[in-house]
Amino acid sequence: MTLTAPPAAKARLQAPGPSPRTLIATLLGVTLLLKASGFAFDFLGYYIGAGHGTVAAGAALTLFGVGWCLGQAACGAMTDHLGQRTTLTLWMALSALACLALALFTALPALLGIAFLLGCTMEIHRPVIAAEIHERIDSEAGRTRAQGWTYWVTNVGVSVCGGLGGYLAHAHGYRLLFIANGVACVIVAVIARRVLSPSPLHSSSNSQISYRQILSDPGLRWITAAAVGAMICAYGLVSVLPLVMSEDKLPPTAYGTAMLANAAAVLVLSPPLTRFLVGRDDRMRYPIAPIMATGTLILGAAMGFAALQHSSIGYSTAAVLMVPGEICYSVAAGAYVATAAPPGAAGRYQAVLSGAAALASLTPLGIAIALHAGGRLLVAGLLVISAVVAACACIPLAHALRTVNSPHRSGE
Repeated sequence: MTLTAPPAAKARLQAPGPSPRTLIATLLGVTLLLKASGFAFDFLGYYIGAGHGTVAAGAALTLFGVGWCLGQAACGAMTDHLGQRTTLTLWMALSALACLALALFTALPALLGIAFLLGCTMEIHRPVIAAEIHERIDSEAGRTRAQGWTYWVTNVGVSVCGGLGGYLAHAHGYRLLFIANGVACVIVAVIARRVLSPSPLHSSSNSQISYRQILSDPGLRWITAAAVGAMICAYGLVSVLPLVMSEDKLPPTAYGTAMLANAAAVLVLSPPLTRFLVGRDDRMRYPIAPIMATGTLILGAAMGFAALQHSSIGYSTAAVLMVPGEICYSVAAGAYVATAAPPGAAGRYQAVLSGAAALASLTPLGIAIALHAGGRLLVAGLLVISAVVAACACIPLAHALRTVNSPHRSGE
């Protein structure tokens, strides 16, 4: 069974609450707050590595990824069945507790369990926000624009988090960062109770469709396969870099400098590159698959370069070089979710795509082992291979998106 989005002319249910403009501004603010204060994820590897070694840090990051996979699946289903407000409020409360626990406990077994719980909760805003955008904005062009801004804000937030957190950790230690992260989660839970939809707005039978049926969409399968390889490279910014920079005995401020360089490049390059990829009517100028493939190859090349560096300048340069790849990936992924997911399934569509990032986050332990077994060259080679395989997955993706019955046809 292949799910298809309804014709654009079909009316959507209208939701009570703030106007679409106010809603989008709020969702962007929530996303920026969560990502800019996401210290528990960004500094988990550094924190555990400093106290327990590189392999322990890789294991913790891998457990984070396992939790991420399970959390995305659960959250996507909860969003489509219980609504955005209940889902985000509940999971943000759990995330705040996990951040507080990270600040309190130091024993490795406890930290590994906390890493798993953080993985379950820290990224659940993605399917919630995607579902809210899909239900509250009428046009495909408007949803594409909103998804694009969401991914852009995410990139900025991640970079600001690493830059600001690196200097704060050097001056005040890691525990203050984790407490701040927990406070941000509480703030988001409060905002969710006031702004988000209290229950699913759709009456579509799509809310009863299983993940197995959703994955029967060939476009979703292939873009997810491509996203796994792309995100292995993209999340190298917060997984690979801390491991190799720790091996070089560089302080957290060096990591912060690299992240600030990435943030500056995102701010400078995003407007012109996004306008190059997306027209003034907020529709894609080019097919999604080639954009995804291009972004993936750029990410692979940049992270392969990063793995071979040994100085703060080298790592910062790599963080800048990967930005065009981040933007291409963000635009392609945002446009796909905005146009492909039918009402009642947007949360799970986003959860599947976010699950690709979760699968990619399972690699740090393997990277740590590869670093010890084969050195920097092996790590760089694995990252480049991942990017090439992901780019190859874009070939069948392009075919799926050209299919007459593809739900994404209008996005191309």
